[in-house]
Amino acid sequence: MEYKDYYKALGVEKTASQKEIQAAYRKLARKLHPDVNKKPDAEDSFKAINEAYEVLKDPEKRKRYDSVGPNWRDGENYSSPDGWENVHFDFGNGSGDAGQFSDFFEGLFGRGRARGRASEERPSWAMRGADQEADIELTLEEAYHGIKKTIGLQQLEMDGFSYVPKTREINVNIPSGVSEGKRIRLSGQGGAGSGGQNGDLYLRVHFLPHKIFAVNGNDLEEEITVSPWEAALGAKVELATMTGTVNLTVPPGVQSGQKMRLRGKGMPASKGSFGDLYAVIKIVVPKKLDERERELFEELSRVSTFNPRSTGKEA
Repeated sequence: MEYKDYYKALGVEKTASQKEIQAAYRKLARKLHPDVNKKPDAEDSFKAINEAYEVLKDPEKRKRYDSVGPNWRDGENYSSPDGWENVHFDFGNGSGDAGQFSDFFEGLFGRGRARGRASEERPSWAMRGADQEADIELTLEEAYHGIKKTIGLQQLEMDGFSYVPKTREINVNIPSGVSEGKRIRLSGQGGAGSGGQNGDLYLRVHFLPHKIFAVNGNDLEEEITVSPWEAALGAKVELATMTGTVNLTVPPGVQSGQKMRLRGKGMPASKGSFGDLYAVIKIVVPKKLDERERELFEELSRVSTFNPRSTGKEA
């Protein structure tokens, strides 16, 4: 029988870690799976990588394989070492009966004894479904309070021998405090597996624009407009927050663009804490003045010694 180089079949080095072997197998499995690859030799290639993975994923089988591998090359005729005729492995882990593998495999490991009906019925080439990612848009209110949503997700599913787009509804529990760009994992809601588990679905959160607040991490910013006399004399103004309105004390002499912080009035953060809300001051000048207003401004211009262009200092 012909010696098979399992490392070559998966495209990895003999020093590859178990993680690297698993990654190489999954990449090839997605490419060669008979449901996806319609080439005539796809099924044989798929069986070959599954046989290789069956050996290399198991430390005991890999050790036995490595003990004879250095003396043989891919394609050479091979015969089992003396004393291996009665060697058997138990395939009760769901990989199927070893009789589904090549003569070379059986020469090393025997035909095996599968345990239980479930193992006999499970496909030898079982493959986990692919993980998928989609976007979900939330209002700030939904992200702040948390919400249960039903979303329609379009996915490719097998229909006969081809993939067709189908929309299915998924119920999602959005926890309070999710942030922009965060991924929410929905176990088993991804791509369908072939004889194996479904993949996972990852929903990436995006915030919809808000008419009042701008978001910066867990902090919020809100523009607050004040008149020139409010900025000069100080005032109390009403300010919106995520939980209602509050009265903000604007100190005398506040400057346009200055930020005033309200602690804990931002978005939920970790462990029950909250970000802050920043009120950004914007001084607004009247576009039109009545006669009395003009008189007062003209009088102010005559008596005031303030010069905004004197290197930032009051005259």
